[in-house]
Amino acid sequence: MSSHSDKFFTKLLIGFGAIIAGILVTYYSIFEVDRKADWYFMAILSAVLLCGGIYFCLAAFVHKVKSDFSKRQKMRAQQKAPPEDF
Repeated sequence: MSSHSDKFFTKLLIGFGAIIAGILVTYYSIFEVDRKADWYFMAILSAVLLCGGIYFCLAAFVHKVKSDFSKRQKMRAQQKAPPEDF
């Protein structure tokens, strides 16, 4: 794999993992945490995980689109270049 696809998959996995963890923390805090106890901490943790997951997923998407555009640009430049004489 190239470094572009490694970065894409790494960021995407981190993003999905953080989103899943944020949802699990939300469900845990809804059903298990006492209403008068640490729900502020759980709400902040859930929000950070969800926002971080969305950030990493969008960063992976932007990285992938940027990589695809640069590959297309290189291919077009090669097609427009005149053939070299040997």
